[in-house]
Amino acid sequence: MVMRRAGEPRSRLCVDRRGFTLIELLVVIAIIAVLIGILLPALGSARQTSKTLLCLSNQRQLALGWSMYADDNRDVMVPGRAPNLPGGTGNPENIYEVGNGMKFRPTWITRIGGYVGVYAFTDPSPENGRQDFDNQVYVCPVTPEWTDERNGSYGYNYQFLGNSRVTADQYNNFPVSRARIQDFSQTVMAGDCLGTAAAFAVSERRAYENDGRDEDQLGNEGFNLDPPRLTDRSDKCSDDRSAADPRHMKRTNMVFLDAHARTIDPAELGYATHGDGRVVEQAEGTLIPNNRFFSGWGSDRDPPDLPTGG
Repeated sequence: MVMRRAGEPRSRLCVDRRGFTLIELLVVIAIIAVLIGILLPALGSARQTSKTLLCLSNQRQLALGWSMYADDNRDVMVPGRAPNLPGGTGNPENIYEVGNGMKFRPTWITRIGGYVGVYAFTDPSPENGRQDFDNQVYVCPVTPEWTDERNGSYGYNYQFLGNSRVTADQYNNFPVSRARIQDFSQTVMAGDCLGTAAAFAVSERRAYENDGRDEDQLGNEGFNLDPPRLTDRSDKCSDDRSAADPRHMKRTNMVFLDAHARTIDPAELGYATHGDGRVVEQAEGTLIPNNRFFSGWGSDRDPPDLPTGG
């Protein structure tokens, strides 16, 4: 208890316990709301930027493995996927060493990752051609659920660099020597891939499904990246085409054969897109796709024709 000396004014002993008025409280809340509104977009942008940089780092690591693979295989570039020879898992020629074990018909990304000690699977299977990646280097951080080795985050420029699919008892475009490349810095090795959903309007695309096979699903056959321009005589990802995925703030990450990676607009890469999001296969009116960054020559060229057996 505080004692007052005789004659001391009572007012000096009073403690001002007046709180905020309602108006003052509302002003403080409004200021906090404005600050949050300013900071949240900046924080969101920073998170997106960090994911973009991590994705670029993933791609650069894998590009080093691509070069090492060719060094170890008489200059032959890795094919999109090991060919499917008769006999399935019973044929030892369908089983490949991937650095930490044997794998049935591994895709390009699994084969090159082993060269830099980045293994796709903790336990690669010689009996399974569709495992989920265990290593995050194989998965774009913007699409963390895309872990299926078939429906993966990153697609390969397989049509020009190595297509070991078989048509009329011949490989579509394999083996392909690295010496065929005229401009490494201007040739895409791989990058963010939409899969066959690229052929559909954005409103028609369905969510990613691990182990899915439907053409309109995001990431379907995402390990294959079709070049911007196809022809009536060329291969394509499946019944529908694949294309670059602008998942990084409307841009896409691509790594080139000289191991530099960058974020780029799909249109700058040569892809042509309708207003509804559908990626065209061939020229349509003013939409003119271009394969300059895929051909290996630094110029627009047709993808290889499918074999005819003649």
